[in-house]
Amino acid sequence: MPKHPIQLSDHFTCSRLIRFVLPCIGTMLFTSIYGIVDGLCVSNFVGKTAFAAVNLIMPLPMLIGSIGFMLGTGGSAIVGITLGEGDGKKADELFSLFLSSALAAGIVFSAVGLVIIEPVAELLGAKGEMLDYALRYGRILLVSLPTFILQNMFQSFFVTAEKPHLGFAFTVGAGCTNMVLDVVLVGVLRWGVEGAAVATFLSQIVGGLLPVFYFLDRNNTSRLHLSRTKFHGRVLRNACINGSSELMTNLSMSLVNILYNYQLLRFAGEDGVAAYGVIMYAAFLFVAVFVGYAVGSAPIVSYNYGARNHREVHNLYSMSFRLIGVVAVVMTIGSMFLIPHVARIFVGYDAGLLALTTHAFRLYALSFLIMGFNVYASSFFTALGDGVTSALISFLRTLLFQVAAVFALPALMGMDGIWLAVTAAELAALGVSVYMFVTKDQKFQYRHV
Repeated sequence: MPKHPIQLSDHFTCSRLIRFVLPCIGTMLFTSIYGIVDGLCVSNFVGKTAFAAVNLIMPLPMLIGSIGFMLGTGGSAIVGITLGEGDGKKADELFSLFLSSALAAGIVFSAVGLVIIEPVAELLGAKGEMLDYALRYGRILLVSLPTFILQNMFQSFFVTAEKPHLGFAFTVGAGCTNMVLDVVLVGVLRWGVEGAAVATFLSQIVGGLLPVFYFLDRNNTSRLHLSRTKFHGRVLRNACINGSSELMTNLSMSLVNILYNYQLLRFAGEDGVAAYGVIMYAAFLFVAVFVGYAVGSAPIVSYNYGARNHREVHNLYSMSFRLIGVVAVVMTIGSMFLIPHVARIFVGYDAGLLALTTHAFRLYALSFLIMGFNVYASSFFTALGDGVTSALISFLRTLLFQVAAVFALPALMGMDGIWLAVTAAELAALGVSVYMFVTKDQKFQYRHV
């Protein structure tokens, strides 16, 4: 007998919460996996110079594409609160506003990105063959920005629409498209970095454009539908402010990646950038679990906060800390065993690079013990509509503390300081998260009922 579909208004036990967020975690994991296949094909079929070039230029489209995360998380919190208040028609109207705004932003920033990509690549240190690879790959990804932004946005809205499984299905479709085309275009047809970029572009059409047709269908059974809308400047501004933490997280990740690459070029040259690329691809798998849980549970918090059900918000708050603690320990221990095997898949053809990558990843992986709590803290305050607190945690965690650490620690510890910088930043941010959880309880009433 099939289980009853889980709704945002339900009371959540631990097992029910896990069932609800699993599709979102799966979505994030699968997104990471097909990103890994992209890098894997480039590294093994085109070479480590092309692999380093791809990782050097990747922060630019990722940085711009973070607009989708901002409108997705900030907008879905507003839509979720509106649904909790019982106004489904207004929720549809606001959902449609956020989608059209995301599409317009994607078109504008795609054009801007194409203009600035070459000077940006040169500023990042790309020269000669590496510059050529970076431009050939990056230009195609910049053309695909509108669909990439929509794909990022739908990750949040499928959960708010009470269709996390459908969101996962679209992600699987996009991922399979990318992986198959990577093998065919890069491995078989030898299209090089262009083949990898085209595979990514087509997969983003599956994940970013096809869901539009689903939400246009008024007969679908989701909580959300696309409808006629009108411009609500204040609501759009509030969504941007509320989602600014996720924007800050992704902007900061892109900027910090640029900074890491700059430092690594100084300390270890091309091999350092390639090693960091492997770490980023593999780390996405672990980070995806924390981000997937945060994104998947946020609409439940928003709905119950909108419905003034403080008892359920407290239930979600306390249960989440227990789950994150257990998962953090298990994943950190597991990563120590998996790291050599993951590194060998990417750079097993170069013994020196393999040794560097394995050592670096083991130091980097210590951050998994702390990271989940900070990711959840930022997402939790976004779900409550407190974008300022959420953005502050994200800004300190992903930018200010990391920039300070990546400059200061190498001066004290050499290259190991670069790999430990993220752990130092997460530890400092944890103090801020704990402080915010304690001081903000008086307003939101989530620690006690």
